[in-house]
Amino acid sequence: MAPIKTQWTRLIRFVAAETGRVHIGQPVDSKLDVGLAASKRQTIKAYEIVGTALDPSAQVTKTVLTVQSLLSPLSNEEIKVVRCLGLNYLDHAAESNIAPPALPILFYKPVTTLVGPLGTITIPRVAQPAKEQIPDYEAEMVIVIGKAARDVSEADALDYVLGYTGANDVSFRAQQFAVSQWGFSKSFDNTNPLGPVLVSNNAIPDPQQILLKCTLNEEQVQNGTTAEQIFGVRKTVAFLSQGTTLEPGTIIMTGTPKGVGFARKPPVYLKDGDKVIVWLDNGIGSLVNDVKEEGATVRAKL
Repeated sequence: MAPIKTQWTRLIRFVAAETGRVHIGQPVDSKLDVGLAASKRQTIKAYEIVGTALDPSAQVTKTVLTVQSLLSPLSNEEIKVVRCLGLNYLDHAAESNIAPPALPILFYKPVTTLVGPLGTITIPRVAQPAKEQIPDYEAEMVIVIGKAARDVSEADALDYVLGYTGANDVSFRAQQFAVSQWGFSKSFDNTNPLGPVLVSNNAIPDPQQILLKCTLNEEQVQNGTTAEQIFGVRKTVAFLSQGTTLEPGTIIMTGTPKGVGFARKPPVYLKDGDKVIVWLDNGIGSLVNDVKEEGATVRAKL
């Protein structure tokens, strides 16, 4: 099967200043870090795309719109399911003192976990106090499936990929390690930034050569590459499609490299007022998000 061909190279979703409505578009500046620019309130211009992100025939027009509010590249309604790999980097397995898994470690997330660029990461009451629960950052590369994939081979796996984006799989370690299943600790509302740019598979021929970093309060805490993945994109798509249809709009979070907070001595954790930035190269750019503890404002007034 032939690879998906898109007319666009870098896709963003946003509210336009000219219309007050949600649009998708391609940034006029092909080298602009859209997420970082949005965080600095710089002007971002985009060529409007007519169609939807999941429609390969969507056309880039000459109409230029101004980004008023930057959103995740896919809406929650477009996302069919959020599938995730854990412990998928050799260096992360090593820092966790865990042997590399023989098969992918998998879990699901609800779409209610997702927030966009500049959205607030919320530490819920159930995961407080932060010092005990250890909310943790995880820079990740995300696969977006563009056409139905079932029982695909590793050789053909990339043909089903629409593109790639970034994420921060914020994890609550005390909750996560209390049980064998990670679903509860990974499912809290508004804890998983996604975006900022969806880069076409045509522009990233080798997804195992993507750099990714995480910065916490201006200090770099992660600096990795997808070359360290235990199960690369081809293996991941092929494995997950065994007997299961991966529908268009399926997103797959592919794990994080070394440098996570719980593995540090002493442990580093997210807390109210923090700013965390996840960056990926190849045109994906920066996810900039503040951290807020649920109820923190109320407690401060007491």
